[in-house]
Amino acid sequence: MSAFEDKVKGNWNEIKGKLKQQYGDLTDDDLMYDEGKADELLGKIQKKTGKSKDEVKSFIDNI
Repeated sequence: MSAFEDKVKGNWNEIKGKLKQQYGDLTDDDLMYDEGKADELLGKIQKKTGKSKDEVKSFIDNI
């Protein structure tokens, strides 16, 4: 498991709230986290926000 996935798993409710504040178009369905599927989640967020995976990862890392 990557450090990124550890962070997402451990702090998902906080991260989800901040993502919704930053990117108002994201819904609860967009932000459904399934363990082991962090890359899939990043892809959904990237597609919905138009940001790169690195930009999304950086935003989450800075929370």
